[in-house]
Amino acid sequence: MAGGAGAAVELTVGEREVRISNPDRVYFPESGVTKLDLVQYYLSVGDGIVNALRDRPCMLHRFPKGLTGGKVHQKRLPAGAPDWVSTVRVYFPRYGRHADELCVGELAEVIWAVQMSTVEFHPWNSRRADTESPDEWRIDLDPMPDCPWSRVQRVAGVVREVLDEIGAVGWPKTSGGKGLHVYVRIAPEHGFQQVRRAALAFAEEVRRRAPEEVTTTWWRRDRDPGRLFIDYNQNARDHTIAAAYSVRGNPAATVSTPVGWDEIENIHPRDFTVATVPARYRRLGDLHAGIDDAVFDLRQLIEWADRDEVDLDEEPAPES
Repeated sequence: MAGGAGAAVELTVGEREVRISNPDRVYFPESGVTKLDLVQYYLSVGDGIVNALRDRPCMLHRFPKGLTGGKVHQKRLPAGAPDWVSTVRVYFPRYGRHADELCVGELAEVIWAVQMSTVEFHPWNSRRADTESPDEWRIDLDPMPDCPWSRVQRVAGVVREVLDEIGAVGWPKTSGGKGLHVYVRIAPEHGFQQVRRAALAFAEEVRRRAPEEVTTTWWRRDRDPGRLFIDYNQNARDHTIAAAYSVRGNPAATVSTPVGWDEIENIHPRDFTVATVPARYRRLGDLHAGIDDAVFDLRQLIEWADRDEVDLDEEPAPES
């Protein structure tokens, strides 16, 4: 892989032409992955990344000079977008401002964002039709610093057990970091606060079944560093996590990768990188392809929250 910036290249993506400037700029020094390598990666998982982002407001994590140059958290669409790049306007009450965020409908928009130095895609759990009503409940299994991967694997089994009991279909993926995410499609009939209450009620049930391994403690400083935190706050308004098939901005260029439940006991998040996921995708396709066909009625968990008098702490601050 070349180390210089290189001459721009023109790519045909669907019905669009996307110009990639500085294609040989190295974004990941440890592996030598360039901007063009990143583009080729996203092309290789095209249906999957579009399925994960489709019609969702999306925050971008951009690295204009590669990983060594620092990260930009971009809510607003970067300047200079072609007129075919779609956006959706969202409001941020905390700041009293609006922003027009990327709202992907086709693969060319993803590739254009990569041209603009985007490495990570962080979509909302709601869609453009009603950005205030989530259609995705997110279960974030977030290990504390001393929590081993084996504990994440065991707790994932408990999560699956509870989901099965309530009739919900969970769609797991690696986080691209040290944890796991499980997504459940829900009808967009409740606001962020109710979804978050339901998520906490579910997390408390998992904690009751694995009390020595799981914590739901709000403040990080009060958590046992060896336990796994089920981060129900990822369902709060304007909180986002890396999409399925999103590359992560770490030296290993890991990917947040959909996995089968039966795989979890035999995998590690480091297995899934820009280098390894394309071949896996060619072999297995998009493991989240059916997520929209399995919609769970969240009222059952809202009833749990009411029964258990679940009381949320203050609204968490969103990612800056």
